[in-house]
Amino acid sequence: MFEKSPVFNDNKKNYLIDIDGTITDDIANEFPEEMKTCEPYDGACDMINSWYDEGHIITFFTSRTEEHRGLTNEWLNRHGFKFHHLLMNKPRGGNYHWIDNHVVRATRYNGKWAPLTTINANIQVFEK
Repeated sequence: MFEKSPVFNDNKKNYLIDIDGTITDDIANEFPEEMKTCEPYDGACDMINSWYDEGHIITFFTSRTEEHRGLTNEWLNRHGFKFHHLLMNKPRGGNYHWIDNHVVRATRYNGKWAPLTTINANIQVFEK
């Protein structure tokens, strides 16, 4: 018998955080040498590490290819990011429309790492 995926309570989040363009400059896979020297955005490491320390799950995901896993892992560690998982090969390009059987909350990075706040917004759902 199969068990369902775990569902965390509202006090524990499962953060999926993009790397390029979100915690550091948007580096294309075609320029891996730039992945070695880019710097984290101000506040990114502190905010993410505070979530980790609060007991949340931190997973970085990236469209960087599997061949860049070692370099990416080393970069995250060198800059002091705490995390549980690193997922490679995210589809390239933007305008993601995530469909899942679990509750998905999305926060678009808009140029500044700061505490999250709640607003009311319109979302798309499947018709019943």
